Amino acid sequence: MNNHSLQTEKLNFWTKIAYGAGDLGPAICANIQVFFLLYFFTNVAGLPAGIAGSILMIGKIADAVNDPIIGVMSDRTVHPWGRRYPWMVFGAIPFGVLFFLQWIVPTTNQSFLFWYYVVIAILFNIAYTVVNLPYAALTPELTQDFHERTSLNSFRFAFSIGGSILSLVIAQLIFSIFKDNPIQQYLVLGIVCAIIAVLPIYWCFFGTRDRTHSNNTKQEEDNNTNLPIVEQIRVAFSNRPFIFVIGIYLCSWLGVQLTASILPYFVIDWMQLPETTFPKVAIVVQGTALIMLFIWSFISKKVGKKVVYFMGVCLWIIAQGGLFFTQPGQVGLMYFLAVIAGFGVSTAYLVPWSMIPDVIDLDELNTGQRREGIFYSFMVFLQKIGLAIGLFLVGVALEIAGFVETIPGETPPTQPESALLAVRVAIAPLPTIFLIVGLLLAYLYPITREVHDEILLKLRDRKQAIGKS
Repeated sequence: MNNHSLQTEKLNFWTKIAYGAGDLGPAICANIQVFFLLYFFTNVAGLPAGIAGSILMIGKIADAVNDPIIGVMSDRTVHPWGRRYPWMVFGAIPFGVLFFLQWIVPTTNQSFLFWYYVVIAILFNIAYTVVNLPYAALTPELTQDFHERTSLNSFRFAFSIGGSILSLVIAQLIFSIFKDNPIQQYLVLGIVCAIIAVLPIYWCFFGTRDRTHSNNTKQEEDNNTNLPIVEQIRVAFSNRPFIFVIGIYLCSWLGVQLTASILPYFVIDWMQLPETTFPKVAIVVQGTALIMLFIWSFISKKVGKKVVYFMGVCLWIIAQGGLFFTQPGQVGLMYFLAVIAGFGVSTAYLVPWSMIPDVIDLDELNTGQRREGIFYSFMVFLQKIGLAIGLFLVGVALEIAGFVETIPGETPPTQPESALLAVRVAIAPLPTIFLIVGLLLAYLYPITREVHDEILLKLRDRKQAIGKS
């Protein structure tokens, strides 16, 4: 399959569905972690907020460090299945098992719990990267068409957001069944989500393998000419549009994950609503994001990725600011702002990930090589470093503000005013700052549709010239 056919051939519906399914499992696990893990540490395992934040930070930093290593190893893999699939297939089961082990409370000894959760966090994040990073790097191998990539990512993130919604529905169902036993709630949640998360990875493998199989020969040739890791890093960060994409992604996901991590405290402690209300609020955000994903994908074909990002994030900023002023009892306003936030959250899924394949094409034009793994891994690497620091600071800020952790088996305590103010700041002004920076970076991002068409034209001309020589 030559470059021209890759550029113009449309992917069929079933290939897109199978590709999208590959993100279902990681999305379920990541969403449960983002929304519940910090709360689980403080209100179920009984760890102080500062220690809980430290566990999350250590896990994320370890996760970030393994990203570029696995990315480069994935680029260099030579296997009959291709570069990416062996990692996904053999990593799927360890990924599910380690996810489940995070939700066990083996003892009440805080020192033991700290080290147990740190070790499991490091191992789980390795397994997550082994499965998810090679999966993400499949995008440019499936198609080089500018709009097909946006369409492909819309299917991916439809499953991603769908998995997020499914995980919240499962959580709400389990919480309602095991009302009086929080430890059992999270144990059952962990094992159910682990089982559901593993199977779609194999669906992706069998459903997309034929599409990428014909490219294996070229990929193996590229593997033989890979540069040393340090040189690859230098080349990646000399790609100016790549720096902008990293920044856009970092700011968007800091906005998403900081809000998600603090949302249980906002709903339960500030809004004074039952614990079962929190998954409903998260479902409203994710459900709106799922609907808007395909609408934004359609609009982006008309006005471009940058404009879509501006439209979504501006609405999102309004919603975040509104949460700070929302008072207990204003439940309707809270849900309305959750809907508005969903408009913006969908662009955080869609836009940065549809930009990164274009950056990879530019790198191929400049260097003559395709190194999807290195770009995807360093994009995620920097995002995770920033997120680790952000979550750690939120945990520390809650502890400094006087947040009182729950003693296992006892009723959650009433939080002091200082802790409630910290929760409101963490859910509104802090994410808003990152979103504004993301808008600035999106404005400066240089690869438009016209620029990308020119890149592909030059790549095709060069390959035709090489073929004639």
